[in-house]
Amino acid sequence: MADSLVEELPKIVERGKKEAEKLLDGLSKSQRVTLQTNELVLPTKAGGLKAFMGSKGGESKEPLNRLIYGDNLLAMQALLAGDAATGLPSMRGKIDLIYIDPPFDSKTDYRTKIHLPAIDIEQKPSIIEQFAYSDTWKDGTRSYLEMIIPRLILMRELLNEYGSIYVHIDWHVGHYVKVIMDEIFGRENFLNEITWQRVYSHNDSNRYGRVHDTVFFYSKSKDFIWNQQYEPYDEKYLGMYSMDDGDGRKYKVENTMGPGGRGSTYEWHGHTRAWRYSKETMKKLDDAGLLYYTNSGFPKKKVYLDEMPGKPIQDVWVDINVIAGQAKELLNYNTQKPEKLLERIIKSSSSEGSVIADFFSGSGTTGSVAERFGRKWIMCDLGKPACMIARKRLVDQDSNSFLYQSIGDYQKEQFERSQYKSVGDLAHVVINLYGALPFPMQEGTPNNIGYIKQSKTLVYVDSPTRMTGNATLKKAQELRASYLGGWEKVVVLGWNFDLNISRIIENFKKEIGSGRLEVLVIPADLLEKLKHKADYERLIKEGKVRFSSLQYLTIKPIKKNGLDKDNDELSVELDNYVLLSPDALPLDKENKEKLEKVIEKDPLGLIEYWSIDPDYDNEVFRSKWQDYRENHEDKQKVDRKAKLVVPKVKGKRRVCIRAVDVFGFESDAVREVE
Repeated sequence: MADSLVEELPKIVERGKKEAEKLLDGLSKSQRVTLQTNELVLPTKAGGLKAFMGSKGGESKEPLNRLIYGDNLLAMQALLAGDAATGLPSMRGKIDLIYIDPPFDSKTDYRTKIHLPAIDIEQKPSIIEQFAYSDTWKDGTRSYLEMIIPRLILMRELLNEYGSIYVHIDWHVGHYVKVIMDEIFGRENFLNEITWQRVYSHNDSNRYGRVHDTVFFYSKSKDFIWNQQYEPYDEKYLGMYSMDDGDGRKYKVENTMGPGGRGSTYEWHGHTRAWRYSKETMKKLDDAGLLYYTNSGFPKKKVYLDEMPGKPIQDVWVDINVIAGQAKELLNYNTQKPEKLLERIIKSSSSEGSVIADFFSGSGTTGSVAERFGRKWIMCDLGKPACMIARKRLVDQDSNSFLYQSIGDYQKEQFERSQYKSVGDLAHVVINLYGALPFPMQEGTPNNIGYIKQSKTLVYVDSPTRMTGNATLKKAQELRASYLGGWEKVVVLGWNFDLNISRIIENFKKEIGSGRLEVLVIPADLLEKLKHKADYERLIKEGKVRFSSLQYLTIKPIKKNGLDKDNDELSVELDNYVLLSPDALPLDKENKEKLEKVIEKDPLGLIEYWSIDPDYDNEVFRSKWQDYRENHEDKQKVDRKAKLVVPKVKGKRRVCIRAVDVFGFESDAVREVE
């Protein structure tokens, strides 16, 4: 019989601590986890079709605000380690406040509804999300606790000594999480169990309606940031302020006697008592007109209503409801929390300029509210739809600049955790799953190529530790032409692709058009599916591994018009978008068929967001103009044209256009303008 969860909890905590210790020990390694910057967003939301670059404050030298796509365990490792190469310091001990709202319902359906022109489709969570979520709940609450423990330990490392953490949870796992937080943060640092009444009523058969969530509030030390918050007084309380001096200022009176007969004893206006205030203080109150005398001459203290901040917030919150269906802040994101909830937490436990983090950030409410109140923020989420919504939300509110980052070499991290000892071993597995044969292992034979004899096709598998780009395609072409006398075709299978891949592919247009070269994507979930040796045989037998075509963007020639001696006008227009094969997407058969109709009719209708860097340096994409579907009356389409007024430059200008489709896939197109 399996141990009960109570009996097993100490073992779970110990395993979580050991995992966290191992991760922390690895921060100094040269091969540690890093963050790659996909986009430096300098919000300039498209207004009609024209925008002037640089009208806002511009780029900060050290943009701290970050939106990170990926596993938060990897993201936190990268934040703790810092990155000297990019000048981003370690965040260890630099965060003032952490709020997290981790998933806490094993049966929740996180499907995303995507609105396309004339058609709605439902997208399941991405493959990576599905695996992460299934791992979280594979053994129920045990697995959940094993997931959360090392993450909470890393969060404690990120907090500074004045910092605090709020963990938003519900009845599924809340009481176990409380015990774990006592262990990690210390029982002495437990401050509150906040009860948030989300709704007024809920129909639950054969039990009381579940209407609340719980938020556990802990500090890292006894010396923590705290700003008391208040709520307005109710009518009953306001009725106590019924007196005034004829000037309209309402007040009530309070006792001046010492509580329990304790205090300074002296005679005042014929009354000798133990008073709450010293004789000097009593005189000051009297001189200031703050004493009220009864008919018997007994003093009471005046308390003016307009000097009272309100009723101090208690630990039961009944004044914040879930977001209503017509609310302005509603983003149609499944787990979106109301801004008022985060506003209360952020105001209470941070100061202006504080750094706030949310590692299960969802729709981005934490960053959005932090931005409004002058705080800096870091957000992370494993879901691409969540990160897309958060990025648009921040652009929409004209936020300060922020980095949109992802886990550097994500597939590399997966590979290092896998059962495979070498890239060559993995390449042979991929070759077989593609339906080809690897060449026999012998001296001089590359360990990442295979062949299909009947069609005289060479198969080249790139490494999960590399970005497939120009060098890979060039090498594959050389092998096709010369290896063992040459082949009619080479198929390149890649894990990660250079963001300039659409431009690179244009350089090989002739080879692709003639059928001598094909570039395909290895499924993102393949390493997850190959966790155990038996998985390989099963996948071979089922034959369900799909290698999909690559997505890419094309644009029409950019037009330049000189406006005056200082400025040019650039006219940019989208031309076409080729989507990743529908077979590679988390869609059922019905939704795939719907998608194929949209692709056939209007492929640009799949663009969710696009942005422009008018001065691309080939390293960091600085997004200085953005457009997205919700920015228009027709919320199902972006504008396909943009006019930008930019400062003149000497020589050629390199312009980069980045498009993100409704599934979160990104593509770049780079053009040089004379």
